[in-house]
Parts: sequence; C-alpha cells; structure tokens
Amino acid sequence: MRLNNATMTRRRFLAAAARAGAVLAVPAFVPASALGKDGGVAASERITLGGIGLNGRGTYVLKALLTLPDTVFVAVCDVRADRRKAVKELVDAKYGNQDCGTYRDLRELLARRDIDAVLIATGDRWHTLASIMAAKAGKDVYCEKPCSMSIGESRILAETMRRYGRVFQVGTQRRTIDSFKFAADLARSGKLGKLQTLHASLAFYGGGPNGEHVRHDWLPAEPEPPRETLDWDLWLGPAPWRPYNRAYSAGTMGWLSHFDFNAGGGWLNWASHTVDLCQWANQADGTTPIEFEPVGPERGYAAKQVVQARYANGVKLVMRPCDDKDWLPLGSCQVRFEGEEGWVETGDSNEVAVYPETLRTERTVFDKVGTFPVSHLRNFVDCVKSRAQPATNADVARSSHVASHAAAIAWMLDRRLTFDPATESFLGDDEANRMRTRAMREPWQM
Repeated sequence: MRLNNATMTRRRFLAAAARAGAVLAVPAFVPASALGKDGGVAASERITLGGIGLNGRGTYVLKALLTLPDTVFVAVCDVRADRRKAVKELVDAKYGNQDCGTYRDLRELLARRDIDAVLIATGDRWHTLASIMAAKAGKDVYCEKPCSMSIGESRILAETMRRYGRVFQVGTQRRTIDSFKFAADLARSGKLGKLQTLHASLAFYGGGPNGEHVRHDWLPAEPEPPRETLDWDLWLGPAPWRPYNRAYSAGTMGWLSHFDFNAGGGWLNWASHTVDLCQWANQADGTTPIEFEPVGPERGYAAKQVVQARYANGVKLVMRPCDDKDWLPLGSCQVRFEGEEGWVETGDSNEVAVYPETLRTERTVFDKVGTFPVSHLRNFVDCVKSRAQPATNADVARSSHVASHAAAIAWMLDRRLTFDPATESFLGDDEANRMRTRAMREPWQM
C-alpha cells in the first residue's frame, strides 16, 4: 500500500490500514472508545484539528468545536504566549491530559501530518494567507470572517481552495441559523412576490481620534516584548510594517480601528454577514451587484454610511447602519427582504417579522442559538468527511466578500461606481481598480 505523504493524515492512515487488514504484531490494549464502542467515536472517524490565533472570538468557536464528539483538537498556534497557554489549558482540561501542542509559528503547526483541518481566527490581515498556507499543506479550513482584505484576496482564496481540493467554510454562520434560513427561503420561494429591495445592516467599530471610522496614523513606538512573549513580526504578518505598540494587540478592538489591519476600512465587520444573506435571498451566489453608490445624509443617515447597490436583475441592495431608526427591534445583524407582495425582517433575536399576516401561518419564532451555532461547525465537519461543499464555502464567500469590498471602495471614494461581476473590476475608474488589491509585506506572499 503506497501512502501519499502530502495528504495522508492520522485519520486517513487508520482508515486505510483497517481496509488493508493491518494487524498488530503484538497484543495491545485498545480502549472501547477508540473502536467506537460505549457511545464513543472510532479513531478512524474523528477529525483532528489545530487552531491558529484563537483569542476572543476564536475561543468561542473552539468551545463549540470541543462539543463535537467526532473531533479532536491537538494543537494551537499563536504569536502571544499568554494565548497559547490559555488555549492549551482549555483543551487539556477538556480531554483530561496534557497533549495539546503549542506553536508560535503557524508553519510549524501546518507541518504536522496528523492534522486534518485548522480553525483560523486571527485578525483580518492573516485570514487569506493563513488559509492558503493551510490548503497547500493539505488541510481543510474553517476561517473566521471576513476571510479577505480585498477583492483580489477573495478571488485568490476561492481559486486556491478549488485547485487544492480543500473544504473551506467561512464563519458567516447565519446561513445555518433557522431564523435567517426561514427569511431567505421566503424570499427565494416567491412568497414575497418579485423581490425589489434587500437591506443589510452595517456596524463600524473603533475609529480614529477625529471621529473617522478608521485611522491611518501610527501609534507611538514602544519597546518590543521578547519574541517568545509576543512575536511582533509574525503578528504583523503580511500587513505593512509599523513599530510595536501594545494597544494594537490588546484584543480585537485594538487593531480593528486601523485601516492596515482590517478589511474594507471596517466595512466588512458586518457586511460579510449581512450582504452574504442578501446575496443568498436574491439567489446571487456567483455574482454581485453591478452598481454601487454612496448615499448622503437623509432619513437620519450619517454621511457616507449608506451604500445603495443594484443587481443586474433589478433588485436593489441597501447597506445601512444597524442603529438606523427604521430597523425593527429584532437583535443585531439585521436583514430585511422586500418583495412586491410582502416583506420579512430578522436579526439575532431569532424572531422574524413578516407581512402580510397570512405568512404568520409559517413558523416565525425560533429557538435561541446561544454563543455560537454548533450547526455551522457540524456542517463543516460533515463536509470534511464527505468532501461536499459546506454552506458558506470559498465560492460563496468570494461573491459576498467581493460585493462588500466593492461597496466599501465606493464608500471610501464617495462616488458611484459601475462594476463587472465577471471580471470583478470597476468600469472606467482606474483609482477604484487600484483599490481591488493590497500590497503584502515581504516575505509573505500568495
């Protein structure tokens, strides 16, 4: 039996050995749980995972992941020693051992042949490159959103996953939450009549000293900590170099205010969720709107916080702040789908508002999801086993992220832009086209 070292993992080796009738030369005690008895999952059916950059959000996802009986988490990589230690303690306490490996450099974790898939929850700047490095190392990928810093990264990410045959799921988990699925199904089924307008909520975090959404200045330089405590060069990764300041790495809100470290000037914080849901409702996976136009102060909107877009089928997409007075009190991450005969609106409360009243014969109240919808991870793990495409795969993410990046560029340039979904480029606007990509700091490249 010939083994391909580039793709062979511990789980696949065990399965192959079983099929080949491999026999141990000497007697050995094998726990019943390893054979799938006593309610356990056989070792050959478990997905072995590692994690990269698991701080706040990443820890939430990891805790959900650890509830899945057919997964085992074996290693964490983080440029910060305190995060490596915290994750190791969490994982070791779960399994009752000291086996969770720790790494400062993601390349060392990705070199482990026993790891089937990785959970990536770094800052935005690392998402695309870390995912591509994982795919080239033969790993499947679950990556937190937004999964790209630019239109160009969105394209390269999807093409890489296809070329290497990897399973990829982005953490836009609302496609697997029942209330959002219900709203999208109403729009897609025609029960609202012909779709007219889709609404996606936006949220901007952080900001600059003068009230701008993001800042482009540098914080004052401070002495760098020892590399083993915090590897500043690896923390920056492909982002432009700047001197160390502890505020950058002090959690998500530390770096999110700075343009060099976030996606779309903060635009994709929520747009990667809500625009994705609008794309889904409009059956627009694989394409994007063809026009993007910023809208000035009106109906209580702040200047340039709204972009209106139009699809080739005539449907309008309105991206507006989450605190706009016209949203219903249905929780965060709101979306609204309007057709000629009715509308539906929902958010993270898991409640759904509909019109006309006849639609209330359908289910409109759903169970609370909790901290994280395990169903999204379940979908990913099942697809790792079956090699099917998960709910928010790389091609789905490509379309919704490209649409969101295009809207952000129109917002930053403060002018109407025409877009070609086929070439993912702006028509007749060189400045906008230059903003489709971002330079990457050496030696990091895709």
